[in-house]
Amino acid sequence: MKYRKHKGLKISEIGIGTYSLSGVYGAKDLEEFKRMIYRAYELGVNFFDTAEAYGNAEEILGEIVKPFREEVYIATKVGVRSGIKPNLSKDYIRKACEESLKRLQTDYIDLYQVHFHDPTTPIEETIEALEGLVEEGKIRHYGVGHLPLDVTEEYCKLGKPFSVLAEFSAVARESYEKLLPLYRKYNLGIIAFSTTGRGLLTGKFKENQKFEPEDIRYLDPLFQRERFQHGLRIAKKFAELGEKYGKTPVQVAIAWVLAHEGVICALTGPSTVKHLEENLEASGWEIPKEDLRELEEFFKRDDEWLRQKQKESIKQILIEPLQEPQKAFVDLIYVIETAVSLGIIEEKEILPIFYELYSLRKELDKEDVSEKLKDIQAQLRKVIPLDAL
Repeated sequence: MKYRKHKGLKISEIGIGTYSLSGVYGAKDLEEFKRMIYRAYELGVNFFDTAEAYGNAEEILGEIVKPFREEVYIATKVGVRSGIKPNLSKDYIRKACEESLKRLQTDYIDLYQVHFHDPTTPIEETIEALEGLVEEGKIRHYGVGHLPLDVTEEYCKLGKPFSVLAEFSAVARESYEKLLPLYRKYNLGIIAFSTTGRGLLTGKFKENQKFEPEDIRYLDPLFQRERFQHGLRIAKKFAELGEKYGKTPVQVAIAWVLAHEGVICALTGPSTVKHLEENLEASGWEIPKEDLRELEEFFKRDDEWLRQKQKESIKQILIEPLQEPQKAFVDLIYVIETAVSLGIIEEKEILPIFYELYSLRKELDKEDVSEKLKDIQAQLRKVIPLDAL
């Protein structure tokens, strides 16, 4: 395992995330998961990421790493223990930190990360709470994640964040590209997550892939419409490159992330020893520069096609009658996330509509839900300029 240094910490360039324990990809074999964590430690992984929002992931991780706690870094997140509206008030952060320490069975957290933006709490208050925890020795460093770009920079100006979480893979490059200038200006380490595109870059999915409603990929825009087609083409490209060098598509995907400036750790989410060992084979192997250049050219060409198709899809979903509630819900999520990623609308402008929409997720079988979805479609038509599509 190779390691990368950042602000005094020597971090394994591949880390383990525990998001799968929240049940988003279906049930996991807990005993196998524990074996996987032990094996990761044996193979040199020293960075383990979790969150208060990931079900009982903190308890599970804390119990497993207890025998070697001093030899690893534990990162966890604060802000969304329940519900979907973040809370980053000073009182909440202090209380949440104490609870995370208890669940993790430790007296300090190496990296305590803001999970999502809370527009109702001043950033100064959140930073004051985090820096207070640093002074008390309850956390060693703090970081940020899933924040609008201007809010991330505000944290950098007002505080001293160690790192920023960025969704970063060959099928999700926008966050990294936006954050790179902040890394250069503030020495903000980039921790990449979803490095295999939530499995899309493994090469295991086909164009007619179906997901159960309980699987987060059922509504994930990455697995919808033209974005899914785009992802499948990149996965095919990675498979061809892997064949050339005796690597799997997964190893190519992780190595591609690690080839980028500022990335201090690539988080992966294996739940079995087999997948873990495959992932870790990406450490220490570099994709040759000429292949990286060829991939960039391919991305540029395909991105143009993708942008045009995404605009057409947004327009179609907003203008045409909605389909049955499950499909309509997925389509409207796609509109919101795609409009933000294309820069058609600011995240803060559309967030209230997103919250309203997401609150309907468990009501999709109720009689009046179709009318509520039509109302949200009408709201989106008002805030998303159709002439920009």
